[in-house]
Amino acid sequence: MSDEELEELKKRRMLELQQQQGEQERQAQMQQELEAQKQAILRQILTPEARERLNRIKIVKPELAEAVELQLIQLAQAGRLGNVLTDDQLKTILRRLTDKQRDIKITRK
Repeated sequence: MSDEELEELKKRRMLELQQQQGEQERQAQMQQELEAQKQAILRQILTPEARERLNRIKIVKPELAEAVELQLIQLAQAGRLGNVLTDDQLKTILRRLTDKQRDIKITRK
C-alpha cells in the first residue's frame, strides 16, 4: 500500500468513527428526552409520596419499577386513571404484581 492509500483509509475510518459517535449522541439525546417525558407524566399521575416510593423501588428492582411506570403511563393515556394515584394505591398495585412474580418453585432431585 502506498502512503496515499493509507491516508485515504485513515480518513474513511475517521469519518466512520465520527458518524458512529454522532449516532450514539443522538440516541442518548432521544433516550433523555423520553425519560424526561415519562417523568413529566408520572409527576402528573402520582402523588409525591408515590413517586418517591417508585424511585426507591427503581434502585432495588429497576425492572419492576420500569414495568409499573409503563403500565401507569398506559393507563393514564387510555384515561383509565381518574385522579392522582396515592401511595396506598401504588402499594396495592405493587403487591398484586409482586405476588404474581413470587410463584417460582424450585424442585431438587
